Amino acid sequence: MDISHKMIQTILFFTCLGIGAGMSVVNPGPKFPPTKGEVWPKPQEEAKEIKYYSFNPLHFNVKVVGQKCTILTNAIQRYSYVVKHKNGVTHARRERRKRRNGRSHDENYQGRLLELEVDLTAPCEEYPHVDMDESYNLNVSATSILRSPSIWGIIRGLETFSHLFYLSDDRNELRVNKTQIIDYPQYSHRGLLLDTSRHYISVANILKTLDAMAMNKMNVFHWHIVDDQSFPYQSERFPELSQQGAYDPSMVYTKDDIKIIIDYARDRAIRVIPEFDVPGHTRSWGNAYPSVLTECYRMDKVIGLGPMNPTKNITYKLLRDLFQEVQTWFPDKYFHIGGDEVELDCWRSNPELRDYMNKNNLTVPELHGLFMSNAIPLLANGSEVVVWQEVFDEHVPLSKDTLVQVWKGSWISEMVTVLTAGHRLIFSSTWYLDALGSGWTDYYWADPRQMVYDVTYNRTLLDNIVGGEACMWGEMVDDRNVISRVWPRASAVAERLWSANTIGRRSVFDTIPAEVYHRIEEHTCRMIRRGIDAQPPTGPGFCIA
Repeated sequence: MDISHKMIQTILFFTCLGIGAGMSVVNPGPKFPPTKGEVWPKPQEEAKEIKYYSFNPLHFNVKVVGQKCTILTNAIQRYSYVVKHKNGVTHARRERRKRRNGRSHDENYQGRLLELEVDLTAPCEEYPHVDMDESYNLNVSATSILRSPSIWGIIRGLETFSHLFYLSDDRNELRVNKTQIIDYPQYSHRGLLLDTSRHYISVANILKTLDAMAMNKMNVFHWHIVDDQSFPYQSERFPELSQQGAYDPSMVYTKDDIKIIIDYARDRAIRVIPEFDVPGHTRSWGNAYPSVLTECYRMDKVIGLGPMNPTKNITYKLLRDLFQEVQTWFPDKYFHIGGDEVELDCWRSNPELRDYMNKNNLTVPELHGLFMSNAIPLLANGSEVVVWQEVFDEHVPLSKDTLVQVWKGSWISEMVTVLTAGHRLIFSSTWYLDALGSGWTDYYWADPRQMVYDVTYNRTLLDNIVGGEACMWGEMVDDRNVISRVWPRASAVAERLWSANTIGRRSVFDTIPAEVYHRIEEHTCRMIRRGIDAQPPTGPGFCIA
């Protein structure tokens, strides 16, 4: 009885101190130790053995056994450098003699990785496109083989190959396990929107963004290049737009800059889709061409300029000539024409527009529809149009090929409505990176096809969900923090859009598997070693740079 009484007293004592059931114990070391040689985004099929090869750059060769082209040559040079120099090992520190003496005791050691054979089985294409084939097969052994029918698949496979390397526990040797991978993307459109109007983003950081996209197998750079705040696109046809609309003469994108970005993206299997958002988000256009914008009234007085004036011929002439130039510089047939967040009250306040609407029996939303119906045909023949969902919501006649970008609330019902009408869509609603308090875990589970299937149980609708985009709007990011705010949070979106189909096999309320936390730690360190200043994904930890 005395012992039991003392035990009870002890328990009560520690409970009073706050020590007991609610106590948390912190152990030293990373919160989620990184994996070793795991791929992000996760491949569709992967069989990895415990047998491994050592890697010495002096004894490794890449051999092209199929088709050849400049894009392939550039990719092999780029990834050869990454594998040899960006995996965290200092080759001079290796204790080669000591390691050789210990090999006889390691039955999993299979010798050196000697060669990667790259077999491109079809001729290269000039630019990536919406229907490009990104599939590949990779077999890692002493003589490894990467095979794809497309240059874009070869690039994805080379990226995966670079992820498989890892440091030995003593950090003196680079290793890779014997592995077989069959891989392809789940969605064809895996994008990142970058806003370069609210804050100017340098060409160097755009190129760095493309590097990070390639590391995450994202394939669409949605360039929201101009907006209300500034007009950094330097037009040759209308130089006054940037002369009077850019923040500063140094903060513009020239024709040469755009070519550099497009070529850099092409070499990484990334499409570049420009967005010139009209009729709203156009205030910066009015510094040079105020006549194309609408005067907004309050109490019969002009208080400023608002959206483009949809009743003036000069508006459409400017758009026609500018679009013609832009589409000459950007090779992708897709063009984002915007159409979102139009300040309809400005149109409603304008006496001339009120008269026009009365004479033509139009409502204000119908005036928006009239503008879009007039603006879309100004694009080049063969163009494919991307619009924000408001254009669809306001019943503007759209071709079935039009891509509707869903971004607002009630996104599941919106997606069902768009799909039922026979249109294709890309999804962004839950992937807004400008929600700066959100972490990668907040973006990981959202799968647009899963969400639609959960309410319709209709698989025939799902094929028209072609993908999605993470959106980095620029109000609170600039050249100093944009990279760290995008990565690795956008990596979660990248994996959701690439990796295995889970329709009908999981719920959006499922917890994220523990291995994902560990794998994104490794991937973040990988990005850091390759020059991407990604922020810590989850908590305390470290990277070997």
